[in-house]
Amino acid sequence: MQARLNFFKANPKAMNALVGLEPQISGSGLEKSLIELVRLRASQLNGCAYCIDVHTADARKAGETDRRLALLPVWREADVYSDREQAAFAWTEALTLVADSHVPDELWEKTRQQFEEAELVDLTLLVTTINTWNRFAIAFRKLPT
Repeated sequence: MQARLNFFKANPKAMNALVGLEPQISGSGLEKSLIELVRLRASQLNGCAYCIDVHTADARKAGETDRRLALLPVWREADVYSDREQAAFAWTEALTLVADSHVPDELWEKTRQQFEEAELVDLTLLVTTINTWNRFAIAFRKLPT
């Protein structure tokens, strides 16, 4: 596969707008490891090779173990994630695949038991932002380096 377009070079102003969301996410108070696991899970769902590569490395830097990284695609069957992490993964999947479920009320109730209101907004910003990054990387064939 060959890269199609360097989107940063083609339109730096647009990409800087997207990059501008990152300080809110990193300063949100959400755990660094949780942020990287959510980014990784959305990237797995979207099939974004570049983002999977980047966020696996970033999750390791944030202290994640190989075991927890390997089990992320089957997190429902693994006993290595906290209730908060599981709620975040379910929220991530529902938002990433929003046309399939429209984020059901039952999921909303479970998620809000684990996250305060401001955290829910930050978690949703995190999920929607990584989905946007995935779409840029996939559309323009950004390759793992």
